Amino acid sequence: MFGLDKIFGRSVPRIDPATATRLIEQGAFVLDVRGPSEFASGAAPDAVNVPLGELAQRSSELPRDRPIVAYCRSGMRSAKAVRQLVEAGFDAHDAGGLGNLMR
Repeated sequence: MFGLDKIFGRSVPRIDPATATRLIEQGAFVLDVRGPSEFASGAAPDAVNVPLGELAQRSSELPRDRPIVAYCRSGMRSAKAVRQLVEAGFDAHDAGGLGNLMR
C-alpha cells in the first residue's frame, strides 16, 4: 500500500458504532454528508445535512466546540469529509454508513 495515500489522501480511522453512539450521547454534532434526496429518505436523529460537495463552502456552519460524527451511505463520502474537516482543525470522526448509527 506504499504511496496510496498520495493518490487517495491520508486515511481516516473509522469509529465503531458504540463509539459513535457514545459521542452522540455526549453531545457530538451529527453530520450527514449524503445528497439532499438521500437525506430526505431517512437520516440519523438530529443529523444536519451538508452534502460532501458543499462541505468546504459551508464549514462555517459546523461547530468547533464539540466533536463531529459524520456519516454517509457506505462510508466513502464520510471518510473524505472527515479528512477535510480534520485538516481544517475540526474534531471530526468517521462513523461510516448510516446503518452504523441506526442500531
